[in-house]
This record gives sequence, C-alpha cells and structure tokens, in this order.
Amino acid sequence: MIKRQIASASRRVCQPRLFSSFRTVLQTAKPVEAAPKKPAKKAGFFAYTLYGLVAAALGETAYLTYAVYKETNPGSQLPQSTLKENGNKKKNVVILGSGWGAISYLHSLDTTQYNVTIVSPRNYFLFTPLLPSVPTSTVGSQSICDPVRAIARQTPGEVTYLEAAATDVDPVNNTVHVVHKNMSFTLGEAFVNNDEPIETTLNYDYLIYAVGAKVNTFGIPGIPEYASYLKEAHDATAVRQKLFNAIEASRLLPKDSDERKRLLTFVVCGGGPTGVELAAEVKDYIDQDLHKFIPDIEKEMKVVLVEALPNVLNMFPQKLIEYTKEVFNNQGVELRTNTMVKKVDPKNVYASVKRADGTSEDVVIPYGTLVWAGGNAQRQLTRSLADKITEQKTARRGLLVDENLKLDGASNIYALGDCTFTTNAPTAQVAHQQGEYLADYFNKLAKLDDLEYLSSLEVNPESVQKLARRIERQKASLKPFVYKHQGAMAYVGSERAIADLSWGSWSTLALGGSLTFFFWRTAYVSMILGVRSKILVVSDWIKVALFGRDCSKD
Repeated sequence: MIKRQIASASRRVCQPRLFSSFRTVLQTAKPVEAAPKKPAKKAGFFAYTLYGLVAAALGETAYLTYAVYKETNPGSQLPQSTLKENGNKKKNVVILGSGWGAISYLHSLDTTQYNVTIVSPRNYFLFTPLLPSVPTSTVGSQSICDPVRAIARQTPGEVTYLEAAATDVDPVNNTVHVVHKNMSFTLGEAFVNNDEPIETTLNYDYLIYAVGAKVNTFGIPGIPEYASYLKEAHDATAVRQKLFNAIEASRLLPKDSDERKRLLTFVVCGGGPTGVELAAEVKDYIDQDLHKFIPDIEKEMKVVLVEALPNVLNMFPQKLIEYTKEVFNNQGVELRTNTMVKKVDPKNVYASVKRADGTSEDVVIPYGTLVWAGGNAQRQLTRSLADKITEQKTARRGLLVDENLKLDGASNIYALGDCTFTTNAPTAQVAHQQGEYLADYFNKLAKLDDLEYLSSLEVNPESVQKLARRIERQKASLKPFVYKHQGAMAYVGSERAIADLSWGSWSTLALGGSLTFFFWRTAYVSMILGVRSKILVVSDWIKVALFGRDCSKD
C-alpha cells in the first residue's frame, strides 16, 4: 500500500516537468528547411558524340551481319531456259575470263535476260591492287580472292561456271573449245595421276572476251627461267618462299662474304605501281618486323628497284614522283632509273645504264630474289583469234574494238580489258568501267531485242508505230563507251601513299603522305567486291598492327 502511494506521487511530480522540457525544446528549435533540388545535368557534346558513335557501331555491325548472311546464303535464281516469259528466245552469253572486266560485267548484268556461262581456269576473282601486300603477309592471299561461284550466285538469274581454259574460238560457227586438265593428287597412300583432259565445245550468241594478258618479258634472256612474276595469287606465295630461302641460306655464310650480300639483295624490275608497291612493302617488312627476329638484318638486306625509263610511276604528276623518290631515299630503297635489263642469269642481272650525256655503261646487279614486274603481252588464244579475222590482222598489241567494245570484224564478239588495244591504259580501273558499261549495254540490248520481237508479232499498224518509236529510243540509248579517269593511287612505304585524284575535267588533286595512306586503304576496301573479303582484309591489317607480320616461309 505504501509502495503504490510512493509510485503514484512520483508520477505526478515527474510528468509535468518532462512535458514542460519537451515544450521548451520544440518552441526554441528552428524548423528544418528542405535542401533545394539540384537541376539535372544535361548531356554534353562529348556524351552525344559517344552515343552517336555507339549507335553507328551497332548499326554497322547489324549491316555487316546482314550482308555476310546474305552473301553466304544466296537466294533463289531464275533458272536458265530457252525462252523468256514473253516468248522471245533467250540468247546464250559466254564470258571468257575471271578478271576485272569479266567479273565487273557479270556483277552488273541482268542475268535473267540471258543464259550466261562463264569460263575460266581460275575459279576466283583476284583483287590485284593489294597483291603486292601478299608476299610480306600484310594481307593474306585468301583475303583478296572472291570465288567466281559466290559472285555468280548473287545475280538474279542462274549462271553456269566452268573451270576450264578456252583453247580455240571459232568466230564463224560461234563456238568456243574449252579444256579442263585434271591435276595429279594423292588419295590416301596412293598417287593418282589423271592426265586425260576433258574437252567440250560451247555455242554462243554473244561472246564476252576478257582473257586478260600475260607477262611481257620483251624477249630478255633468263627472265622466264630465273625471275618471279606478280600477276596471280600463287606468284605472291612463290616470291615469299624465294625471299625466305635466300635469307635462310645467307645465315650460313660469313657476314663479310659477297655471296651473303647477294642473297640478301631483293631486286624488282619495273617501275610501275606493282613494282613500286612491292619494293615498298618488302622494305617495310624488313625494317618493321624481320629485324625483331633476325637482328641487324635491316643493315645487311638491300632492296633495289630497276626501271628503264627516267622515272618511276610515269602516270603520276612530277611532284608525286619526286615525293616517291624522297620516301625511297629516306627508307634506303636503291632506285636505279634509266637502267635497261639486257639479260639475267641465276645470280646476276646484266643491265645498261644510260647516262645524262647520252653514253651508256654496262652494270651487273647481283640478286638473291628477282621479281619481274614488266608490261603485258598478248596470250596465244588472243593472237589465234586475231589471225582468224581480217580486220584484226594489224592488231599487234591487242584486239581492236569499236566505240561499243565490239570486236572489229565480228558482229557478236565483245572484248574488254588487257586483251584489247585502245587509247586507254591497260589498268584495272579501265577494265572495271568497261565491264560495267558493257553490262548496261547488254541490259539495254535485251530490251531492244524484246521490242523488236514484239514488233514482229504485232499486226495492228498503230501498235507497230508505237513499238517502232520505242525501238528508236532504245537504240539511241546505246551510247559509246567513254572512260572517266578517277585518279590513281600507289603505296610508297613507311605508311605513306600517293594519290592523283580527278573530278571530271576541272579539278585534279595530287596528294602524298600518311593521311593519303589512310585514304588509300579506305578506297581499296570500298572497291573490294565481297563483304567477306572486305572484313578479311581489314582484319589482316588489324592483326599486323597488333602482332606484326609473320616471319615464317609459308
């Protein structure tokens, strides 16, 4: 009882004091103000740029993925047949060759209008501008090769490809004789040698003659036996193997021996774009990569470029020629101009140097590896065809064609590329434009043929007149071929290139340097036909930038 009274009294005493203290604190405390909200930061220029780059990268990746899928999974094609949908007869077109002219023609032709057959012993299209990069492994040989069948499957109409070599053309009977030579091969442990060739004859309504040319040795003794060429993919592989054979053999000899110096001398004969780019690539290879694995080889190895004319790259402006000479001098490439090769033996190039005073001096240039990058000469098939046509009897440097690329003296044979002789230089750019022009010409020719066929069936005079007017307009659209020079480019070493760019007849821009080198690479990638090859070439360049070039023989 006493305890309850004490507790009750304690509560009565403490509670008023406690509440009074709380009231005093609340009255004296200032209200807490909320912190002002900071405005949200707006994305700046760099953020937007980053977003744009990411979006562009994603878009490019999606596009490449689609393009690769489409290229590797071609859709259906209209099958070949004897008649078109309108009842007109389908003409047979036979294409000889798989180079720039032939493939550019095939790529742009409406193959639904013709029954197309392409014949070539080489079952791929070779992107020749990058061929000098192959011997040094800057680019792989497979990266610049597009299978002919893959290109043919991208066309709307079915195309027949035959891996064979044309051995004879009969312009009277409109036939082509082709031969496929079986190769020897190993089956398990047994060696199979099937030398029996398989031959057949093809009939054509139109023949597209684009067999190209062979290397011109100008009858110089020793060139065919001892020099390597750089015209096909396997040539580049052979050059690389010879280069490394010479390097490895030199390692067995004393440093001061003449034989070692000879083996370590790389000689290129020919001062055109191919010769200049090959010399530049090999010098880069030595200075940038080989010296890492073979110490001091850059001090011993020598690259020599031999040219019979006073200058290299004669198709370029003089200031770019001088720039090339300056780059070569800084690199240490030995440039020998006014030097005409007389003969070659297994170890030496014998040449005559023309002096400024008009006199000549005989010189001997030892070599370990020799590459001949001379001009072009007619193939035997081209000479044989010219001999069968009266109007071609005077054709010594190539077949003669008219303004529509039709062979002089033939009504249904069209020729283009290096096998012809025109006012234009025998370059890939010329052959490419000729192929695109001829494809457009044949697309229009097919429409003209259909109009004439419909006109022959029409009995209504008014309809006949309308068709006649359409036929005249279609004939007027068959314009002559006009070459439009778009410039020339060449790699000169040390990640520098030169470019002579033209825009019509009013502007020409001559450039040289590292920025031009980037433009050179970008332009060449854009010119490659297949998406697969574009990706492979860029991948090769990235691989070289990260890991360097390979130093093995193969």
